[in-house]
Amino acid sequence: MSAADERPASARGGKSAEAFRTISEVADELGVAQHVLRFWESRFPQVKPMKRGGGRRYYRPEDVHLLRGIQQLLYQDGFTIKGAQKLMRERGARSLIEAIRLGQGLEAWRQGEPVEPAPPTTAAAMEGLARRRKLEAVAAELRELSKMLKRLR
Repeated sequence: MSAADERPASARGGKSAEAFRTISEVADELGVAQHVLRFWESRFPQVKPMKRGGGRRYYRPEDVHLLRGIQQLLYQDGFTIKGAQKLMRERGARSLIEAIRLGQGLEAWRQGEPVEPAPPTTAAAMEGLARRRKLEAVAAELRELSKMLKRLR
């Protein structure tokens, strides 16, 4: 969990750590301008906020972790955009998100060491994990049914 997630809800605009954020909320949280986030979105295809009516962006918690990782690569570690893009292609956005979420720092991530996700510790996290597994099972079943339907055509 990052320091931003550990802040009380009142310090995060009254939202829970799992709530979606607007571009202005994310820009404030990361201390960058909104146009910088839009620029990163154009340069890093892994950044995919949800867009609602009128193109309004909503960032999921994992989007914010990814942006925090990009920010660290560019601003603290001195990577160029191309260098950060290459590293993210090689190592993967998911592992970067996990490294940031777990507060492991990026040194091990950059070296290619595996990022170990922490086991869920709260009842809500366990419930979310159980729901995710059920949804994955349903999705697998739907894929199987789709294959069967294609064969029948």
